[in-house]
Amino acid sequence: MTAPFPFSAIVGQDEMKQAMILTAIDPGIGGVLVFGDRGTGKSTAVRALAALLPPIVAVEGCPVNSAAPEAVPDWAGPLPGRMVTKPTPVVDLPLGATEDRVTGALDIERALVRGEKAFQPGLLARANRGYLYIDEVNLLEDHIVDLLLDVAQSGENVVEREGLSIRHPARFVLVGSGNPEEGELRPQLLDRFGLSVEVASPRDVETRVEVVRRRDAYDRDREGFVKKWAAKDAALRAQIVAARSALPAVKTPNTVLHDCAALCLALGSDGLRGELTLLRAARALAAFEGAAAVERAHVRAVAPSALRHRLRRDPLDEAGSTARVARTVAEVLP
Repeated sequence: MTAPFPFSAIVGQDEMKQAMILTAIDPGIGGVLVFGDRGTGKSTAVRALAALLPPIVAVEGCPVNSAAPEAVPDWAGPLPGRMVTKPTPVVDLPLGATEDRVTGALDIERALVRGEKAFQPGLLARANRGYLYIDEVNLLEDHIVDLLLDVAQSGENVVEREGLSIRHPARFVLVGSGNPEEGELRPQLLDRFGLSVEVASPRDVETRVEVVRRRDAYDRDREGFVKKWAAKDAALRAQIVAARSALPAVKTPNTVLHDCAALCLALGSDGLRGELTLLRAARALAAFEGAAAVERAHVRAVAPSALRHRLRRDPLDEAGSTARVARTVAEVLP
């Protein structure tokens, strides 16, 4: 199996890398939406982060990566019960995937050959405890979008058809990427992404040269390139693991709660999901940096990615959402 491009070797795209690291520390943030030009490292970053994370411990042969033998679904059949380590799952959801492929369905082969009614798990089962990656997410068919909304809300996949009644956990970090020129994302799905980042091709020669140099070195000698960056990836992995452990102990002063509420009110974001995501992202960043408590600087740092996709359209304001957030942060959180 070919080793993915090292996460630490990705040039620039700091906001995208920060957003992905924060969701690795706290998956409850709700995933990452990455919009931008083609060839800017979106899919590379997803696979690099998954390879960077420590492996998960799961029941051998379990189709939903259960963390304990007693958590294995009944329909999974008898399993050895041994615990094994496996890489963090990264599952691609193709645009043309059918609902049966996504949720799972009746195992036709077993039904025809053995006369047994058995469940064949889908992509959501494989993605449990890992990442579900959708490229060109803005082109996803509406009925698949509706399905993902239900699962993202409940953390459980429910299949009720063809005489089957199946439930299994489906908790994953949803990562979507796309090009805004090819269509907008439905508001219902857009709101389900915790963080949203915008990426663009580098505008200076030196950065572009460095991107090409590293990619060329990776393509020419993948093993050597990965080995060269292994120490930096290992250090980042250790920092993420430490942040996960420290996260529950990070304190949240009332002043930070007021900052989150004041900022969302000033921006006119709908509902309270903006405040909750902003708080969780700021807390994860504080844990990543080794801080004992969330500070205003953490809120300022994550505000654009947590709020830019939650703004109402303002026909009288020609500034983009990123500029509006930056301007409001400067006014409300000086």
